[in-house]
Amino acid sequence: MRIFLEAAGCLTANFLISAIKESGNECIASDANPDSIGRYLADEFYTVPFAADDSYTEFVLNLLIDKQVDMVIPTLDDALMKWALMRDKLTENGITLAISDASALEVCLDKWNTFRVFKNSGIPTPETSLKQVYPLVKPRNGRGGSGVSITDEPVDMEGMISQEVLTGEEYTIDVFINYKHEPVYIVPRLRMGVKDGKSTSGVVIENLLINEGVEKICKTIPLEGAVNIQCFINGDSVKFTEINPRFGGGTVLGMKATENWIPLTIDTFRNRKVVHAKKQVEYGLKMGRYYAEIFYK
Repeated sequence: MRIFLEAAGCLTANFLISAIKESGNECIASDANPDSIGRYLADEFYTVPFAADDSYTEFVLNLLIDKQVDMVIPTLDDALMKWALMRDKLTENGITLAISDASALEVCLDKWNTFRVFKNSGIPTPETSLKQVYPLVKPRNGRGGSGVSITDEPVDMEGMISQEVLTGEEYTIDVFINYKHEPVYIVPRLRMGVKDGKSTSGVVIENLLINEGVEKICKTIPLEGAVNIQCFINGDSVKFTEINPRFGGGTVLGMKATENWIPLTIDTFRNRKVVHAKKQVEYGLKMGRYYAEIFYK
């Protein structure tokens, strides 16, 4: 299969490009930067407009059709909803979109919506407000640590939320969910190192509280495919903070502790097979990251 991947210049793109190629498929990579490092790692590479550009949707649709792409695995938060709204046009052209439906994205991409669904469903989560009630202030729609601050100074709360500050250990949970919205793999990893919102090191930890919470989230929100969920553990208390409905920057550890999730993605979204776990989660597995160089002309 020919699988299209965006944002091929980010620091963590290599693991997805490698996973696609290792699964016996072709990676068709793209980026707004014409000299993106993904150009030299993928099977093919194409320059695209920035996701925020009005021309993005039409441009990538025409590109996918022209290059006979079979599947798209979106990874860029700014473009997820644009992709979801393109699903019918993609399907008409034989192209499979490997993300959850727009209804699930509306919950996950807006942190206020996430809080309300968690609260109404009895999923433990930090207290949150549209007003500056709590010290932690962050954008309703945002990724990584951009725009996040802990402050007592007045903040313009347009497009923002405030949230209680959580203490304890921060976990990211890599989850693969089949098309019946059942979790296939739940892989909690303790974030030991973070840079620009991306995991630089971590360790896979077994935690029944986390597993129970993730199972409840999957029953509440119609998620499919690879997602990552964030939470804090403090003693016997777990509180879930957000859901990223896509492959995460550190999902490579979740896959290494289980199996390559690209074939699972193909079976879930294109073949509509109910996939099940083939391996036990390798708890205790650790990951570290380092810079590597590629030389080119």
